[in-house]
Amino acid sequence: MQSEVKQMGGGFTMIFTLVLLGGMMFFMTRSQKKQQQERQKQLNAMKTGDSVVTIGGLHGVLSEINEKTVLIDCEGIVLEFDRAAIRTVTPGTAVTNDSAVTSVPVTEVEETVTEEVTEVPETSDPSKEKKD
Repeated sequence: MQSEVKQMGGGFTMIFTLVLLGGMMFFMTRSQKKQQQERQKQLNAMKTGDSVVTIGGLHGVLSEINEKTVLIDCEGIVLEFDRAAIRTVTPGTAVTNDSAVTSVPVTEVEETVTEEVTEVPETSDPSKEKKD
């Protein structure tokens, strides 16, 4: 009779462990799917003028977006990357026409600089003093 009780307890423990592992795997894959969907939304929402950071740490601005690749402008240097190499996208402002950019006049500001001079009294050098 005791052996039957031990066998039932062992089976329940094994079933409980399997259910627990199955639940953990379900929640882990669910969170991974959410992350993949969020990343795909981010990549699909990219547009010219957005600031991006690649998986290698390169910062730049999107200058052209193709089906599988993007061109990133890094202060005058244009580099081609796979879309999958983009880690983060920050929405930017795209300038499509140079006439849309308006210049703001700069007002001149006069600055008066005054120098304050303070005199420091000379201290006597102890090595030059006479010793008795």
